[in-house]
Amino acid sequence: MPKNVDWKNLEFQYMQTDSYLRADYREGTWGDLELCKDPHLSLHIAATCLHYGQSCFEGLKAFGRKDGSIAIFRPEENARRLIASAKRLVMEPVPEELFIEACKKALKYNRDWMPPYGTGASMYLRPILFGTSPHVGVHASEEYAFILLCMPVGPYYRDGFFPVKAMVQEKYDRAAPRGVGNIKAAGNYAAGMLSDMEGHEKGYSICLYLDAATRSLVDEFGTSNFFGITADNRYVTPESTSILRSITNKSLQTLAADFGLKVERRNIKVTDLANFTEVGACGTAAVITPVYSITHGDKVYKFGKEKEAGPTLTKLYKELQGIQYGEIADRYKWMVKLV
Repeated sequence: MPKNVDWKNLEFQYMQTDSYLRADYREGTWGDLELCKDPHLSLHIAATCLHYGQSCFEGLKAFGRKDGSIAIFRPEENARRLIASAKRLVMEPVPEELFIEACKKALKYNRDWMPPYGTGASMYLRPILFGTSPHVGVHASEEYAFILLCMPVGPYYRDGFFPVKAMVQEKYDRAAPRGVGNIKAAGNYAAGMLSDMEGHEKGYSICLYLDAATRSLVDEFGTSNFFGITADNRYVTPESTSILRSITNKSLQTLAADFGLKVERRNIKVTDLANFTEVGACGTAAVITPVYSITHGDKVYKFGKEKEAGPTLTKLYKELQGIQYGEIADRYKWMVKLV
C-alpha cells in the first residue's frame, strides 16, 4: 500500500510496487504467470542475455479514467512489437494472450498504486523478455524469462508538455541500416547513452540521429520518433528501416488525418527541417515533446515559440491524452479496460 505518494508531482522513474508477474519458457512451452514480490532475480552467470544481448522490452501505460475505470492503451500493439523484437533476436516470442493477461494481472495486483484521475500521472508497464540459458559460445538461449513490472509515473520530462532544444548527433550513429534499430532491443538504448550524455552536457534535452548510411536523412530522436508539421498542414514522419515503429506515432497519424492533415511517411533530408513550422518527438513516455530548435553544426532550425508548444502539436496532444484519460470518446477502441 503506497504511503504519502504525491501523485501530482511524480517523476518518470522507478518506484517499487507490490508485485510483478513472471512466466518462463522451458522445454518448448510457456509456463503459467507467477506473482512475484522480491525485485531481485537469480540468473546464471553465463545467461545469453548477459553475454549476447538476447534481451528486449516494451513500454506501455494504463490510465485512471474520468469514469473511475482503469484502461490500458493499445496493449495488443505492444504485444505484437515484442513478438517482432523476439523473432529478430532469435528468441521465443511471448504469445499475445499471455502478454495482455500479464498486463491486466499486474494492474490488478498493484491497483493501490494506480494514480487517481486528474493528477496527470499514469501507470507505466514494463514487459521484459530475456534469454536465461548458459552459453559461452554465440548461441541462442533454449530458455527465456518474461517479466512484467509496473509503477506510477509522472511526465518523462520535468516540465511536461513544454518545448525543448535538440541537436543533430554527428559523432555517433543510433542504428545501422538492416540492423536492429527497428526493434526494441535493450542494446539499442545502451548504444545511445554516451551520445545523450554528451548532448545534455551541451545543453540539449534530446539528440536527433541521421541515417547511418548517408548521414543526410532524419531517422529519429534517441528515445522517440520524429514528426514535423508543415505550413500546408502535412504531418510528416520518416520512412526508414532503422526506426522503431512507435505506437504513439501510429496513433497520432490517425488523429492527424481526423484533423484534416495529410499524413506522409517519407525520407526527410536534414535540410528539410527548414520546412517545418512545428516539430515533435513522440513516444509512450512523453506522448509528445515539442521541439523548439534543432542545432545541426552551425545551423539552428527553429520551430514556433520557445516557451509554448505549437497549435497542431497541442491539439494532437490533448486529443490523445483525452482518449487515454476517458475525457474524449474512444472512437478507435484503443483502450482496453480492466474488468
